[in-house]
Amino acid sequence: MNRRKFNRAVVSAGAGGLIALAYAQAHALNLGGITDGEAASGLTAALEKGALSAIGLLGKTDGFLGNDKVRIPLPGFLESAGKMMKKLGQGKRIDELVTSMNRAAEAAVPLAKDLLVGAIKSMSVTDAKKILSGGDTSVTTFFADKTRAPLNTTFLPVVTKATEKVGLAQKYNEVAGKASGLGLLKKEDAKIEQYVTAKSLDGLYFMIGEEEKKIRQNPVGSGSAILKKVFGSLK
Repeated sequence: MNRRKFNRAVVSAGAGGLIALAYAQAHALNLGGITDGEAASGLTAALEKGALSAIGLLGKTDGFLGNDKVRIPLPGFLESAGKMMKKLGQGKRIDELVTSMNRAAEAAVPLAKDLLVGAIKSMSVTDAKKILSGGDTSVTTFFADKTRAPLNTTFLPVVTKATEKVGLAQKYNEVAGKASGLGLLKKEDAKIEQYVTAKSLDGLYFMIGEEEKKIRQNPVGSGSAILKKVFGSLK
């Protein structure tokens, strides 16, 4: 496809210019055997599979709490303070707080589906180029850039409702606020609802990245013929 034809394709297709771009990128990477439709479908399938798999893994009981890679602990020095409280017989209350934080994240994550799918549908030519030619976490970066701000707004009320039910949550905010003022804790970690919301998103994007790596490293194991063809050719 020469430059003139490619540009015409992008202009005439609008958002569908992704197809032309994906084909051009595939050809540039010596993947000429892959059609424009296959390249576009492969990208879309990778995005959807990674996002939905991550949501499925995290948006359930113990999705966060039972996964050491994304489990949300108390932040900074409060983690050490929590350990001290356990030694003083307050372990049950600390465990209740940490459990509520992780349960809040598990409740919020399923709400990410519509925004993640929406990001896929609005993917631009520039986005497609970065994803196809990027590294192992280019899909993760794409989602974080497109959805972190709106997901923060979506998650926050859910997390707030879940954490405010725990008596120690108010105490967390009091202690964390003072600690932040003394420079012992990051300002963004001074309120439990904001801290948990941020960690929920970190965990979501981390798991999307893990799923993306699996697809890139073993497209055959993904169970999708189009992923096998497109990402198998990139190996």
